[in-house]
Amino acid sequence: MPRVYVGIGSNIERERSIRGGVRDLALQFDDLVLSQVYDCPAVGFKGQSFLNLVAGFSTDLGLEDLNLELKEIESRNGRVRGSKKFSDRTLDIDVLLYGDLIKHEGRIDVPRYEIRRYAFVLRPLSEMIPDAVHPELKVSYRDMWQGFDDSAQPMSAVDFDFQL
Repeated sequence: MPRVYVGIGSNIERERSIRGGVRDLALQFDDLVLSQVYDCPAVGFKGQSFLNLVAGFSTDLGLEDLNLELKEIESRNGRVRGSKKFSDRTLDIDVLLYGDLIKHEGRIDVPRYEIRRYAFVLRPLSEMIPDAVHPELKVSYRDMWQGFDDSAQPMSAVDFDFQL
C-alpha cells in the first residue's frame, strides 16, 4: 500500500472545516498522522488567512479513487465546486504524494507542484518526513526546506485541538 500525503487547507469556518475533514480522513484511514497546523495568508487572491496542514496515511485505493474520496470529504464539509482556483474555500484536500508515483497528466499531478512552491506545503512535509526524498528531484524534504526562500510566505504555527 502506498504512503500518501495530502495538503489540507481552509479559510472559511477554518476550525470547523479542518476538524470535519480530519475526522472524515481518520474514519477512512487507520494510520492517519498530522503535521503542525499553520496560519498563512491567502495566496493568489485577497481573502481571509488559511489554516494549512499535511496529513499522511496508507491506502489501498488507487489514485483516481482516492481523489474521488477526498472530493467527497470536501463536499461533506461544505466545499462548493465551480469557484475560481484561487478563492476562499471551506475545505481543500490535495494529494501531494502517492508513494513514489510520478504522474502529471490531466487532473493528476503527483508529486504535486505546490511542494516546490509553497512554504505551507513544504515545511510540514519537511517536518513529517525530513529524510524522505522527492521522487523527481531526488532531494530530501529537509534539504528542500533548508534551501527554500520563505521570506515572502509568512506563516505561524497554531495550537490546534482536532477533537478526534
